[in-house]
Amino acid sequence: MTPEDHVRAAADLLQAERTHQQIGLLSLRHPEMRMDDAYEVQNAICRQKLSEGRKVIGWKIGLTSKAMQYALNIDIPDSGILFDDMVFAQGATVPAGRFIQPRIEAEIAFVMKSAIGAENVSRADIIAATDYVAPSIEILDTRIQRVDPETGKARTVFDTISDNAANAGIVLGNDRHRVDAFDLRWVGALTFRNGEIEETGLGAGVLNDPVESVVWLARRMAQYGQSIAPGQVVLSGSFIRPVECPPGTEIHADFGPFGSVDINFA
Repeated sequence: MTPEDHVRAAADLLQAERTHQQIGLLSLRHPEMRMDDAYEVQNAICRQKLSEGRKVIGWKIGLTSKAMQYALNIDIPDSGILFDDMVFAQGATVPAGRFIQPRIEAEIAFVMKSAIGAENVSRADIIAATDYVAPSIEILDTRIQRVDPETGKARTVFDTISDNAANAGIVLGNDRHRVDAFDLRWVGALTFRNGEIEETGLGAGVLNDPVESVVWLARRMAQYGQSIAPGQVVLSGSFIRPVECPPGTEIHADFGPFGSVDINFA
């Protein structure tokens, strides 16, 4: 893809976000597309949002589970950017029509107290740089069609990365913990939709340790001259399958002693 292709794809995705009309698969439009192209589209979206006054408040990591990696035939996670207009308060209600096809995932969020950005960053570095961890819900949305209606071809990881890793919102629970207060591998969540259990999982589903997910992100960002800044939030990756949230959905994620998170969809 050319730089012009990246900018055009970003503009189409931003238009889809504004109009709630999904676009076709970029991987079909650009069969030559590769991962670097996808991140360039994501970066073009970021530049446009920043020019409109948005602020970057953190990062999300996706595709951290083996099941999702196998499904998309990749062997590494992906990442996306959190913006200030994506934050929802604990227990809030998402207005009707805010998203196209919202889904949620349960995750452990890291909030950083110092900058991290080096290719040789270690697990100990991440722990030292973390202010606190908290239960969280990530809201996903798809500005790109999940399946092409004509060919039946499913979106690829390149489509997902271009679409800001399908990120749309973040909800932090009220509980705050030192990063070493729990064995994060054993922190889990019972995720309920309208009072019925939908998904369960453990933190170990995220690269066997959510801290290692943040290590991966910091190293990847360092390769591109980026870093995680103090005060930023990092969603370390989901340990449940996405839960569909049509209108009228009430979500409760019970992380046990770690806390809980709620979000509703009008």
